[in-house]
Amino acid sequence: MSGLTTHILDQAAGRPAAGVAVRVSRRDGSTVEPVAEFRTDSDGRARLLAVEDLRVGGYRLEFAIGDYFKASGLPLAEPPFLDVVVIDFAVSNLEQHWHVPLLVSPYGYSTYRGS
Repeated sequence: MSGLTTHILDQAAGRPAAGVAVRVSRRDGSTVEPVAEFRTDSDGRARLLAVEDLRVGGYRLEFAIGDYFKASGLPLAEPPFLDVVVIDFAVSNLEQHWHVPLLVSPYGYSTYRGS
């Protein structure tokens, strides 16, 4: 499989983060152009861009984490500490699969280049 995917894990609950809104944008310098919006499935996964829609260059993923945690019923500060998690990264090779996982809790997150 190639293209761009994500997988969100809710570290506070120890389960996949289902139903999270994810926006994909292309970045070119200071210009950010939205491409598509998705929601993660019941396993916290989303196939964001097929290989034919992927280009070499900069991308931005925006995860609506504040909305997700509000809907989960966890007691949160208002406004929440994390609202939208933004990850800027670059695609350098269209023959590779690009997977950007997000491990998240209401007060922190981490990401990495997945496989």
